[in-house]
Amino acid sequence: MTWMVTGGAGYIGSHVVQAFREAGMGVVVLDDLSSGHREFVPGDVPFVRGSVLDEGLVTAALREHGCEGVVHLAGFKYAGVSVQRPLHTYAENVSGTLSLLRAMAEAGVPSIVFSSSAAVYGTPSTDLVTEETPTAPESPYGESKLVCEWILRDQARATADSPVPLRQTCLRYFNVVGSGSPELYDTSPHNLFPLVLDALVAGRRPKVFGTDYPTPDGSCVRDYIHVADLAASHVSAARALAGGRSLEPVYNLGSGTGSSVLEIMAAMSEGTGIAFEPEIAPRRAGDPARIVASGELAARDLGWRMTHDLTDMVATAWRARSAAAES
Repeated sequence: MTWMVTGGAGYIGSHVVQAFREAGMGVVVLDDLSSGHREFVPGDVPFVRGSVLDEGLVTAALREHGCEGVVHLAGFKYAGVSVQRPLHTYAENVSGTLSLLRAMAEAGVPSIVFSSSAAVYGTPSTDLVTEETPTAPESPYGESKLVCEWILRDQARATADSPVPLRQTCLRYFNVVGSGSPELYDTSPHNLFPLVLDALVAGRRPKVFGTDYPTPDGSCVRDYIHVADLAASHVSAARALAGGRSLEPVYNLGSGTGSSVLEIMAAMSEGTGIAFEPEIAPRRAGDPARIVASGELAARDLGWRMTHDLTDMVATAWRARSAAAES
């Protein structure tokens, strides 16, 4: 049982590769290293350097490694930047997914687990997001993820009676944090945890944007999930599809409770041993007070559960950040 992980040299992708290996499942990584790291891929894992836009390369790799499924994580993932680079975002995410699906069809590969995003919801009107919450993306990134979900759904319908019907599911999630191994860490220049840790290491005070929201401590509440828990759910989804089980087209992977920004700051101070008071800045336009996702459906079908609390998330992120600085 071998699966291809596109984007498998990235922060999330490398953890998915690790989870597959721990589950005893074969894996091959495809990554163009535009944001991934070759050193994140174990030396004994087959590595193909290239883009999902290279249909011939992907088809050949799927055939060479006898893949029975794909976990599709490759793509341009920066929502804010996507507003300035919409054409690039759609090319990487939508065109890339189309190319991958054509390659899968050519190679006879039937199953795909798609890494979607809670960005498809935009700013929801409810503070607890379920799979039934209306989608209203507010960036080309979120829009591209939703379009890819539609493409997968339509291709599954179109091939339902074919010799190789497409089996698919999409996993939506908010903020992925922490580390499952000291050598794997988040290098995004836009995510909260690395931004806070980098600020603390540089002796700067991290910022909190607004403390006058209608929440228990006045700061925004968001959903944070540990990357190892997320990776385990990708394995569960892959196993289900490979076993012929019918899955829902989309699942939210959420905590159901969330954490406030001030709670994150307190945990950062305790976990790093660096005492600090965050800088309080004015609210940012468009920031809702609370957005948290329910993971009940994923718990039912994929065994989704949060095995790491906020203390674990900070501790593992800090350990990996410290190891990277020492290497």
